[in-house]
Amino acid sequence: MSLLLQTPRALLSRGVRRVTGAPSPLAGRVVMITGASSGIGEETALQVALRGGHVVLVARRADELERVRRAIEKAGGSASAYACDLTNGPAVDVLVAEVLDQHGAIDYLVNNAGRSIRRSLDLAYDRIHDFERTMAINYIAPVRLTMGLLPAMRAQRFGHVVNIVTWGIQIKAPRYTAYIASKAALDTWARIAGRETWADNVTFTNMRFGLVQTPMTAPTEAYAGRGETAQHAARRVVRALEDRPVVVNTTLFARVCEVANLVTPRLADHLGARGYRSSEDSSAARRHGA
Repeated sequence: MSLLLQTPRALLSRGVRRVTGAPSPLAGRVVMITGASSGIGEETALQVALRGGHVVLVARRADELERVRRAIEKAGGSASAYACDLTNGPAVDVLVAEVLDQHGAIDYLVNNAGRSIRRSLDLAYDRIHDFERTMAINYIAPVRLTMGLLPAMRAQRFGHVVNIVTWGIQIKAPRYTAYIASKAALDTWARIAGRETWADNVTFTNMRFGLVQTPMTAPTEAYAGRGETAQHAARRVVRALEDRPVVVNTTLFARVCEVANLVTPRLADHLGARGYRSSEDSSAARRHGA
């Protein structure tokens, strides 16, 4: 994470906590995490609970959410579980109303639920639903949920939203037209929304993760055994919750690509095209019904 993207207050508070052993800013706060039934979401929930936050777990699978909730409580933490399909707009509205009624304002929100599709254009000409479903879960769902929770955050003059996006926004990686476009939309939305809510002490962080070992990346054979663990990624998320930076860029490679895309765009296109031709679609991507 670049120090230039962190506020002096965040750097100071982190240093104070390390020296004095002061409690985490998450202690006593209500933290909602979507996609909390596995991967980064599950690990983040466990780590937030260990820091004294009450975790509001959200995902589609009620049985897996209950498993995570029990694990948190067994470890001495506090959690509530809400099964919800975040692509169902009315269901999200019900979730927001129920959570606000039972917990009051959400202090922290982690928009982690998402879907990745890695597929070449020539396999997707008749698959417009690839783009529709990634936009539904990666963009519309977190925007709708955040919009439902923002009024209470602004009223209490505190709130922070962490969006799990992707380094692909910086790289513009081939085969990810549907996925990266949906995450880029959320990244841009949050940067603009944060300027409107800044005076109310409601802030946003966009976390541009590289490859993480989660069930979402498992179908791509080339990624087997690669990337950081979900536990390590979750530690980054917790730091972002505590320090509230604007952006977390997780790899030097992605930053170099971002500069190249701006400064030498045609060279970047050439290199991207070579990389595309030297790799293949996964067997999951080649299955017509996937």
